[in-house]
Amino acid sequence: MATKYAPKRATTRGKTVQINNIEMYYEEYGEGKPLVLLHGFGGCGKNWNPFTAQLSERHRLIVVDLRGHGYSTNPENKFTHRDAASDVFLLLEKLGIARFSAMGMSSGGMTLLHMATSQPKRIDSMVLISATSYFPDQARALMRRAAFGTIPQQVQEMYRECAKRGDEQIRQLISQFNALHENYEDMNFNAQSLSTITARTLLVHGDRDNFFPVEIPVSIYRSLPDAALWIIPGGDHVPIYDSTIPFTSIALRFLDGPGNK
Repeated sequence: MATKYAPKRATTRGKTVQINNIEMYYEEYGEGKPLVLLHGFGGCGKNWNPFTAQLSERHRLIVVDLRGHGYSTNPENKFTHRDAASDVFLLLEKLGIARFSAMGMSSGGMTLLHMATSQPKRIDSMVLISATSYFPDQARALMRRAAFGTIPQQVQEMYRECAKRGDEQIRQLISQFNALHENYEDMNFNAQSLSTITARTLLVHGDRDNFFPVEIPVSIYRSLPDAALWIIPGGDHVPIYDSTIPFTSIALRFLDGPGNK
């Protein structure tokens, strides 16, 4: 169906590779140690645009559109963070990247939890922003009743900007988001499974997150062998876009810490 949100052309910087039955889109910036950037649900790689210039001064950025998001396809019309993690690993294999650092917002951070527990030696350091180890009841309620017309205006604008295939892609994503509310297998990490993560990990979370209460990142922090916790006062879900929050400089200082030069 033709809409004013018809497919948009990819940037000249972007590339698409075949990952099983998915066409996966990514962009690269900068040089140096690989840094994988994963966006949140309903978003796309361009959600990292406010940070890529500074991050690319120190790293080779791999900015991914997760399955079904942005320019990446998803013929099965199903999304789990476990599958998204497998997709990203396959992309990195095609790029010849064995070890890397990573940052993920919300669903991107949850994808990284799967990556860091399934192949722990691959990730040197990571930053998890508004991620969770499981879906609490308040998140499941929000996912169950989510509809495009009722989500906040700024979130609607993000969906429209990132859905390169228009309204049909938005409908598919909302349907996948709704389906997560009854999935109890995808995000089901306990202290024992989290303790297998070897990556140095910085957890960034707002104390007013309406999806995942602050007790969850505190619990993850206590379960990880090598972690730091940054709670942002008054911060909502993914509270890193406020210009008063020195996110990029703190994240870089953490990522490039001991053993990550």
